[in-house]
Amino acid sequence: MTSQVTFYVSQIIGCKIYDVNGTRLGSVMDIMVNTAQSDASVEDAFRPVIIGLKTKTSGTVRYLNFEHIKIVNKNKRFSFICQQAENLAENALENSLPLVKNILDRQIVDINGRKLVRVNDIRLVSIASGTYAIAVDIGTEGLLRRLGVAGIVNKSLRVFNTTLPTRFILWDDVGALDNTNFNIKLSQTSSKLQRLHPSDLADIIEEMGAQSRTKIFESLDEERAADVLEEMEPYAQAQIIESLSIGKAADLLEKMPADEVADLLDELEDDTVELLLNEMERESSEEVRELLEYEDKEVGSLMTTDYLSFRETMTVDQTLNELREQKPEADMIYSLFITNEQEKLIATVSLRDLVISLPTMTLGEIMNKQIICVSDEDKIDTLAEIISKYDLLAIPVTDAENTLVGMVVIDDIVEDLMYKGKTKKGGRSWR
Repeated sequence: MTSQVTFYVSQIIGCKIYDVNGTRLGSVMDIMVNTAQSDASVEDAFRPVIIGLKTKTSGTVRYLNFEHIKIVNKNKRFSFICQQAENLAENALENSLPLVKNILDRQIVDINGRKLVRVNDIRLVSIASGTYAIAVDIGTEGLLRRLGVAGIVNKSLRVFNTTLPTRFILWDDVGALDNTNFNIKLSQTSSKLQRLHPSDLADIIEEMGAQSRTKIFESLDEERAADVLEEMEPYAQAQIIESLSIGKAADLLEKMPADEVADLLDELEDDTVELLLNEMERESSEEVRELLEYEDKEVGSLMTTDYLSFRETMTVDQTLNELREQKPEADMIYSLFITNEQEKLIATVSLRDLVISLPTMTLGEIMNKQIICVSDEDKIDTLAEIISKYDLLAIPVTDAENTLVGMVVIDDIVEDLMYKGKTKKGGRSWR
């Protein structure tokens, strides 16, 4: 071929393969690529190289080594000349990816677009160093090309001074496959998915089929998986947990906020819930059990048990050092709570007052004793009015003895009003 030629999978599927004597060896059924290889000459980016062709003749299927095959292009009509009919090595075949079977017509993750899309065709390029898959075609033109009418449609559209819109995703931006029979290792996929925000990744995984959803989820490390699971809808959370072993599911739940776990467990059968709670570490399990005892309409069912409480004798400098060491989530420092030796709530400290105060001042000197709080048994309906009236970002929650048991952040209230029922995290105290 010339120095560089681009063409499409749809243009070569079904094309004939001949040996050097003109004897027909079969027709192209699929194209095998090695996803572990990359090519520095193609924009220094990852591109899977074609290593073999799946062929069939007289009922016999063969995988021919592409190293000995030349592509012949005559007016965009393609054929192949096999200079040496050598089969693809067994280990190369095992680690290859069939483009037609596993990519064409499948759903993939558009990393940049943060969504699932359908592959209508695959763009290939042949250069001196080899032939590579460089992009997937997700546009209308790709679909019409496979039907053999793209040229006719484009010719008709030129009368109106327009053409079919083209939509390509470079191979580097392809993240995952929605294919339940896909057994290729997901290391490349996983590294790409790490770029996405947990919320975006949760949306993508939810759109996948159940088996593909589980496969991609299992490719994430536990910390990442826990973050993504928090962002998923209840039905998808339940499906993921039920697809894992009890031990693995329990390990994952232990990395999530207790109130998030409680919400998730509400979606599962009682027998499964008990198995998971028994498998979890005792402290985590007991915290979740306490939250599960609240009625759905009680504040306790919505609160997070992840909060920051300090003693009034601590200095501003000590408190800031503790915050730097613990690196809490943003919603945990909406408000800091001051408790006594019996963990009774006695005051609050705003982050603003903490930051602008002298390092040597004690929390007792800057704390606000006029506390706005709610009881864990209060009705959730009261929260929105309190938040609005006092311009709060978080409200401390106490029990009947005024012991601090958690807080409700504004994010949770908004989500509850939107019927999502999502909550946030589990509590610690410093002296």
